[in-house]
Amino acid sequence: MTESLKQHVEGALEWEPSIDATDVGVSVDAGVVTLRGNVSSYAEKLAAERAVLRVYGVKAVANDLIVRLPSAFQRTDTEIAQAAVTALNWNSTIPRDHVTVVVTNGWITLNGPLDWQYQKDAALHAVHELTGVRGVTNQITVRPRVKSADVLGKIEAAFKRSAEIDARRINVSAEGGQVVLSGNVHSWAERQEAERAAWAAPGVTDVDDRLVIVP
Repeated sequence: MTESLKQHVEGALEWEPSIDATDVGVSVDAGVVTLRGNVSSYAEKLAAERAVLRVYGVKAVANDLIVRLPSAFQRTDTEIAQAAVTALNWNSTIPRDHVTVVVTNGWITLNGPLDWQYQKDAALHAVHELTGVRGVTNQITVRPRVKSADVLGKIEAAFKRSAEIDARRINVSAEGGQVVLSGNVHSWAERQEAERAAWAAPGVTDVDDRLVIVP
């Protein structure tokens, strides 16, 4: 099973056109995939992680890939910071002047308060593919807006509507804007969909995903 899963993961990496898998090593242990080696950008590192998580049977990924930027793609922290601010300002879903940017050795840290998780996600996506970026830490906070009962009801209803989620296998609890998901799902994709649906509820400030993958 382990060797078969390793082959499927390697095939997924080779199939994905945005990834140069030449210097990417794969190891598998009990459904946990570890990626080691070098990639040329942070966007490529994230693409490798996403490709692996789509493989059936994968329970988790340890992404130890190192971003080694080609000389043509290297930028100063000042240049990266300026590009990040511009990218955030050009994104219509992110309120202006709510997100601050700090860049250290090519690593971007985002801070500030926003009202919705999709805005926090949009801020990450706006900067993670910029030239010269080695990584992103998203410390943006989502402000609570509604009561726990409202959050709980909206998440449970979203689960029942989704064709990709077996709501009968998932338990949801909420305290303020903090949500806990427990139970089990069939795949990492289903787990991600459940977490995404939970984050989409208004007022959610944190999702503790304790779902177990049982293929």
